[in-house]
Amino acid sequence: MKKTISVSNKGATLDTGRRNFLKLGGLGIAMAGLALVGCSDNEFDYQYMDPANKFDLGTGDVGVLNYAYALEQLEADFYTKVVNNFYSGISDAEKTLFTDLYHHEVIHRDFFKAAISGVTTNVLPTLEFQYPNVNFSNRASVLATAKALEDTGVAAYNGAGKYITNPDYLVIAGKIVSVEARHASAIRNLINPGSADFSGDDVINATGLDVAKEPTEIVSVAGGFIKTPFTWKERGIS
Repeated sequence: MKKTISVSNKGATLDTGRRNFLKLGGLGIAMAGLALVGCSDNEFDYQYMDPANKFDLGTGDVGVLNYAYALEQLEADFYTKVVNNFYSGISDAEKTLFTDLYHHEVIHRDFFKAAISGVTTNVLPTLEFQYPNVNFSNRASVLATAKALEDTGVAAYNGAGKYITNPDYLVIAGKIVSVEARHASAIRNLINPGSADFSGDDVINATGLDVAKEPTEIVSVAGGFIKTPFTWKERGIS
């Protein structure tokens, strides 16, 4: 059964600054080329525009890739804002950490754009975002938002893995989600240094496995940051 997820919000403008990206961006493009060897349009079943002219992420592997691309755009945009105007009193160690996270998320974002472009011209457009409840000058506000985004990202990859049919994409998703989990752990340690929060009960279940969330759950959290409307008609979700 197909379920349509719709995201549509209004808010602030997008900061397009991408400081220091050029020295790392080529890695993402090279990875995309390796992952897409042997793939073609007819391997996917997708449709991209619904009657309301909202962009539709599609179904099958393309839909999952566009879904991941949307989340990586959000994380890259958030960290771009963080590193372009660090919060008051930030330490050099925290500057280094956030700069690393920024580089990682920009590479992830551009990897997915290149990957999707390799199989179709109907790539999710550059999204616009809003942060109505985030004070980028305040450490606690930035860390709380980073924690929410990183935890959401990990749970999103964990939940979407079962919808991927191409094993090459699944391998790449596994490598990216492990990086996202490292991000989440680092942010949690900044919030509560030396604690066990890096693997807290809110993200690790009783069997020792990380939380997995369906796209409907993820959109309910991340959708508040996303201005650009889009839909996704998923397979396999009742």
